[in-house]
Amino acid sequence: MEPPSLSIGHALVGVVPVLSVLSDQSPVELLVRSVNWAADGVVTLDLVDPEGRRLPAWEAGAHIDLVLPSGLIRQYSLCGDLNDHRTYRIGVLRDANSRGGSIEIHDTALVGRRVAVRGPRNHFALVDAPRFLFLAGGIGVTPMIPMLQEVERRGTPWHMVYGGRSRQTMAFLDDIARRTDGTYDVITEEEVGYPDFDKILAGIDSSTAVYCCGPTAMIEVVEKKCAQYLEPHQLHIERFTAAPADENAEPEDNDSFEVELARSGVTLTVPPDRSLLRTVLEVVPTFLYSCEEGYCGTCEANFLEGEPDHRDTVLTDEEKAEGKIMLCVSRSKSRRLVLDL
Repeated sequence: MEPPSLSIGHALVGVVPVLSVLSDQSPVELLVRSVNWAADGVVTLDLVDPEGRRLPAWEAGAHIDLVLPSGLIRQYSLCGDLNDHRTYRIGVLRDANSRGGSIEIHDTALVGRRVAVRGPRNHFALVDAPRFLFLAGGIGVTPMIPMLQEVERRGTPWHMVYGGRSRQTMAFLDDIARRTDGTYDVITEEEVGYPDFDKILAGIDSSTAVYCCGPTAMIEVVEKKCAQYLEPHQLHIERFTAAPADENAEPEDNDSFEVELARSGVTLTVPPDRSLLRTVLEVVPTFLYSCEEGYCGTCEANFLEGEPDHRDTVLTDEEKAEGKIMLCVSRSKSRRLVLDL
């Protein structure tokens, strides 16, 4: 099949001010300049400012929140050129078992339309390390394309293991092949089966940072193997879905607590049977959220006082210490929590 390419003309002229960094819960409108096939079932979207202005800078591992025409909010990793300051590129897999966002993107004529975007935000940033191992499964390769660009800029050795059903379904193979400072293995189910993570991880030394993104089943295997072979700080994961529940874990008790919205001047009670997010929405109905399971990062906010009970799988210890909180699943260990809302 000859992949279609859709685009519209878009002149970028003159030197214009940089857009303000997208902050709080305020999206901006970007134009869908083009949609192109990247592999069977995978398209890329290029988003630009309608007036041709530069977009806020971003780093490898960052993602944006995309507000679709239906109102659905979905998160997509930026996978374009780090040096292109006028374009955000995302890759989207058509997934019949998803919550509807990917199908809407594939089935809607988006070229020439404006969409609301919030971000970029980064919970999957590259650390400083002497070497890197990238483990990608399917569309999980998207955040790793700019990561390869960044590690080569740093002059850091890297190796990638990229698994998928077939080469026809695996996006960005040409982008990976163009990289010359590292090595990679492409492993397809139809040719050789699944990656042997025992073999891949057993020889990794303690100085290697491991980045993993892909299907839940793959991440579960990698977590188990890394717990066996590596130090905890070496593994960095980005998920598409919530982490599997621990069947042996005791159920968490939910106590009532107060939440003060500092900018709104309102104090509310969060009962045991209601989430912090749902309580906040009573006063700030435009607050953006998506997964409500603690993995997407859309409902990030800042807390000013109190002791949060973090229950998400997104924030690092450093981000928690900086005052970040995910409202959808988190609660409060203190009787009062103050949010910067």
